[in-house]
Amino acid sequence: MMQLKQMVLSAMITLVSVGAASAQTWPTKPIKVIIPFGAGSATDIVPRIVFEPVSQALGQTIVVENRAGAGSTTGTAQVAKADPDGYTFLVTSSAYTIVPAMFDKLGYDPEKDLTGVTLIAALPSVMIVPASLPYSTVQEFVSAAKAKPGTFNFASLGAGSGTHLAAERFRLSAGFDAAHVAFKSGAEALTEIVAGRIQYYMCPVGTAMSFIKEGKVKALAVTPQTRVSALPDVPTTLEAGFKDSDTSAWVGMLAPAGTPKEIVERMHAEIAKALKVDNVRSKLTPNGVEPLSGSIAAFNQQIVQEIAINKVIAKQLALKPN
Repeated sequence: MMQLKQMVLSAMITLVSVGAASAQTWPTKPIKVIIPFGAGSATDIVPRIVFEPVSQALGQTIVVENRAGAGSTTGTAQVAKADPDGYTFLVTSSAYTIVPAMFDKLGYDPEKDLTGVTLIAALPSVMIVPASLPYSTVQEFVSAAKAKPGTFNFASLGAGSGTHLAAERFRLSAGFDAAHVAFKSGAEALTEIVAGRIQYYMCPVGTAMSFIKEGKVKALAVTPQTRVSALPDVPTTLEAGFKDSDTSAWVGMLAPAGTPKEIVERMHAEIAKALKVDNVRSKLTPNGVEPLSGSIAAFNQQIVQEIAINKVIAKQLALKPN
């Protein structure tokens, strides 16, 4: 029995030693990053920009694979089941914290099967209204909506989407009624806003910028907790006095649970450095993308909090899981 215990202890020490050694020498081969969305989205474009200096710093190629499907759960599940060896990562959006409220079965546990590595960027939204409307402040808009119940509507990219929950969160905070109108694309939603057939749309800043500059729509407020550098004169919904109305889509990296802490910390550090590179920032901020950092622990805490909040909102709106 004693000999068996010594053999088990020896094996455990060997495994720990091998794990520590592999973390110290990591990476020794290309790193795969799976994005659970199609090519061309902000969640796809932003990390590709950031990964250029990260790849150089690590001395290895970062191979990005788009694995869209089932509301982002297909690609996410693939990473959740991958070996936690530091050679497979997930870059996703804040949809990661929305899908648990919209799907009964995910094929993975978003709070246990993956661990946050780092936030990469915020994709803030701006509340836009038709240029033809007489409102110049968000307070004036809300007053008008309350004065004419049942006559206002808002655009989104589908029930349970980030644009939908952002609009509903603001509406619930402000206390007015408005009908939800879902569109297949942002282009369709913008067309209807410009035409004056939709009263408001919580649109990604990067998408709305040209329409705002050309005077086709008005920007009344932005949805993050702080102002957006691309729209410095536009107040936040919190500044406007609407408690718990803040939302902000994000792009972040996660890894399979059990990935060595040293590897997670190294990747976190290299991405943080890349986000400070002038050439990286110059490609992001003019397009309404805000580079983010913060601690690993804070990111994981944020994920848990957002999942809980989104489940509450989905219940309030009677959104049924798929």
